[in-house]
Amino acid sequence: FAREALAAGIRPQTVAATLGQAQWQPRVVELDRAQPEFTRPPWAYLDSAVSPQRIAQGREQRRQYADALDAAAQRYGVPASVVTAIWGMESNYGRNFGSFRTVDALATLAYDGRRSAWAQRELLAALRIVDQGDIAADALIGSWAGAMGHTQFLPSVFLAHAVDADGDGRRDIWGSVPDVVASTANFLTHSGWKNGEPWGAEVLLPPGFDYARAELSVRQASSDWAAEGVRGVDGAELPPLQDASILTPAGARGPAILVGPNFRALLRYNNSVNYALAVGLLARQIDGGAGLASAWPRELQPLSRSEVRALQEALNARGLDTGTPDGVAGPATRAGVRRYQQSVGLPADGYATRELLQRLLSP
Repeated sequence: FAREALAAGIRPQTVAATLGQAQWQPRVVELDRAQPEFTRPPWAYLDSAVSPQRIAQGREQRRQYADALDAAAQRYGVPASVVTAIWGMESNYGRNFGSFRTVDALATLAYDGRRSAWAQRELLAALRIVDQGDIAADALIGSWAGAMGHTQFLPSVFLAHAVDADGDGRRDIWGSVPDVVASTANFLTHSGWKNGEPWGAEVLLPPGFDYARAELSVRQASSDWAAEGVRGVDGAELPPLQDASILTPAGARGPAILVGPNFRALLRYNNSVNYALAVGLLARQIDGGAGLASAWPRELQPLSRSEVRALQEALNARGLDTGTPDGVAGPATRAGVRRYQQSVGLPADGYATRELLQRLLSP
């Protein structure tokens, strides 16, 4: 790899000093291979991610760093509350952005093999950051997976989108709040954030709504959704969005949310609907708004990975193809669940429950 780094133009002294001190980190391998048996349902995730404490701390950070946040919002068109919310989600406002040396973590992942090609690309990017003089290798600190600083940029994202907002000649997402918030806003802008548009709105669905259409892949103008009877929870008109989708993270028994391009920009930061929803709701409440009005179906027990695998196997056995059973309920699994629900006269929302699993497994 050192030869590859030299061939890529990294200076020999940087390669020798940085890679020469890299340490194998067995804990990184353990964390990379760990797969939690239970996946938290949306409400449990949001209870933690959008807690009253995090909202209060976000409002304080918004006030304390108003100049930097407002400057970033003015320059990039991303609301200060959204950048603040990402900051809270990624590092609890800088309280915890990881303790692993980034070079160590990425060198370990590159050597371990499961994601070797990806880790080598990110390691080369980390070496380039050091070579360019943005930060010393020992100060390049972040998570076990290589994400760095207050808002957890991967090295490749840093190279492409980090900004020197305080004018000191370095892009510092570890120690400069102006650099942190400007870099985060810049990344969102390049991810498709549309200035002046909301990320989404909670809605009420009409009777007989086809829940198979509650997917990010189904997009149409919010005016078309309104023509089908979709309404805002407060009776207000739907926000004007050209490419809007409807999501029901907990199925027919939970809240429904209309989301637009800015929600998809948040997914570029972390490709998790729960994450993007948490950022949007945290930002809204940092601004003094309200959370969701509709209640979550908290009585529903989440499926473990082994239970999801059993569900996938049972659906496959009925000819409702979900792909290779892996314990992860992705789009193929939701589609299989929907087809089964339709066959037995249930609302086809694709949301798997223990009740549904028991029904599938019963003779």
